[in-house]
Amino acid sequence: MMGETLPSASTEFRPRVSIEQVEEGTDLAPRFDVRGLLTVVTTDAESGDVLMVGVMNAEALARTIETREAHYWSRSRQCLWRKGATSGLIQHVIEMRIDDDQDALWLRVRTAGTGANCHVGYRSCFYRRVDLPADEVVSASSAELVFCETHKTFDPAAVYGDAPNPTQL
Repeated sequence: MMGETLPSASTEFRPRVSIEQVEEGTDLAPRFDVRGLLTVVTTDAESGDVLMVGVMNAEALARTIETREAHYWSRSRQCLWRKGATSGLIQHVIEMRIDDDQDALWLRVRTAGTGANCHVGYRSCFYRRVDLPADEVVSASSAELVFCETHKTFDPAAVYGDAPNPTQL
């Protein structure tokens, strides 16, 4: 469930003391942005497909490490979010990597249930591509989207009921 109460997670990480420590050391010393967030790219552990991009605050990162289930910070709802808490489509973390300056994460996951990761019902949040024909000049205002996934893996209305849609205009 969104905003669920979980056991208290430690949000203390190692202090950042040197470039050598951050880039070449073994200390997890993440650098959160001014809003206290890290960008997270999540991919399928088997196929390598990009499933979603989200953010974590310190608590979400700590809970992900402790439970090995992906937790994120929901910017639209302003709360901690355990992926799959409502839908059952829990992301089980197979591998977690952090980039060179420790300000971005890469999660490789296996997703429970139908394997969907998108609240719209598709397997990946990246279910459309921007059409860039090689023989045409396309402007930003005329660019069109093409569906890459042909069907939804679940019906969002059946799973989420009347819960508010997290997409903001």
